[in-house]
Amino acid sequence: MTNNRSRGRAAILAGVAAATVVTAGPAAAAPLWPGGPDIPGAPAIVPGPPTPGPCSAAARGCLRLSDDTAWLMDNGKTVFGPTPISHGRPGYESHPGVFHVAFKDIYHWSTMHNAEMRYAVFFDGDIATHIGPIDEQSHGCIRMTPDGAREFFNYLQPGDIIEVLP
Repeated sequence: MTNNRSRGRAAILAGVAAATVVTAGPAAAAPLWPGGPDIPGAPAIVPGPPTPGPCSAAARGCLRLSDDTAWLMDNGKTVFGPTPISHGRPGYESHPGVFHVAFKDIYHWSTMHNAEMRYAVFFDGDIATHIGPIDEQSHGCIRMTPDGAREFFNYLQPGDIIEVLP
């Protein structure tokens, strides 16, 4: 009788243990960082290093006319961008080269073109980066989205280098 009771208890314990294993499910994974992914089997989403812009390490602003893109840089590393731009139309081409930021004006009015130039950063005489429609070419200025122009305005300071690539 004792032998049967022991077998009965062993069977119950084995059943409880099996039920616990079956109902427990997969263990939760620890997140890679606070608020990070914690789904078992899901690949980790870890951002890669910033893509370097095409300009030199000296450039704080980098503009590439051939594909209408711009970046903000710090010692050769991208800190903002790429962001879309547009540039000068035929007869009013934007000039490639290395320039220094001359001055900034949060709300500039162009008397030459009777046009508003918000978040203007002047770097090549009367040429500046500023908010403008990026689906149209300009009279030489670099038109940017509102976010792009604001970032350029806030980041660049007089004397900073802007490189404009063809």
